[in-house]
Amino acid sequence: MSDPTLKSLFQDRFGSAPDVPSEMAEARVLKGIAARGSCRWFDGKVPSRDILETLCAAALCAPSKSDLQQRDLLIVSDQTMMTELKMLLKAQEWIADAPAMVVFLANNRRQRQIQTWHDQPFPNDHLDAFFNASLDAGIALAFFMAAAENAGLGCCPISTIRNHLPDVKELLHLPDHVFPVAGLAVGYPRYEPRISARLPLEATVHHNSFADTSKEQVLTYDARRLAGSEGPGWSGAKARMYAEPQRQDFAAFMQKIGFNLD
Repeated sequence: MSDPTLKSLFQDRFGSAPDVPSEMAEARVLKGIAARGSCRWFDGKVPSRDILETLCAAALCAPSKSDLQQRDLLIVSDQTMMTELKMLLKAQEWIADAPAMVVFLANNRRQRQIQTWHDQPFPNDHLDAFFNASLDAGIALAFFMAAAENAGLGCCPISTIRNHLPDVKELLHLPDHVFPVAGLAVGYPRYEPRISARLPLEATVHHNSFADTSKEQVLTYDARRLAGSEGPGWSGAKARMYAEPQRQDFAAFMQKIGFNLD
């Protein structure tokens, strides 16, 4: 089988593709990103500590807001702790077979400690402190996944860890102003991850000013993603999902661990 081009990978993903410059067309990392898919089925081989720490180092090369570095990574290697964490997340059955787990933490605690160590006030105790730390952790998550997948591993983020914040805080011994943004299952893929179609670039890439996504664009995407199979389509499924209350205690938990969300 011939090696797919970067443009064809984008075409498969979005239903259209930009005009890829010739100097970028064969970039290995770009092709890896374009072909990526979430991995929920692993071959059972456990990534070594050295591999996970190397990927953590790559993730922490990511940029952070004002170089504050408000993100930490927690590798879960203790088997008892791993079992307890998987039990919390058992609503997603595939997690039971995840060989390794890394938890991406937003850490606003360290900056508050630094202010104290330098006898400086902390006047930025508002929503932005929560947002900056969360974004730092999210960027590190993306860097980790790109590094892992280009090294032959598979990953799948686990946002449902935020459904169990008090239990996760206790299990992982997290202090105030530190919380999980996402978990990540890491291992070696049992199968080639499938490319998941995304909304068209015309709906999600804007030039100079924002334009709303049209209903026609979404319905066309629904049809492309279904590709003749039965089902409600992407938009129908997401509309039903978000019609149910989710994480209504999230803000209360954040306030309990010290964040001012004003």
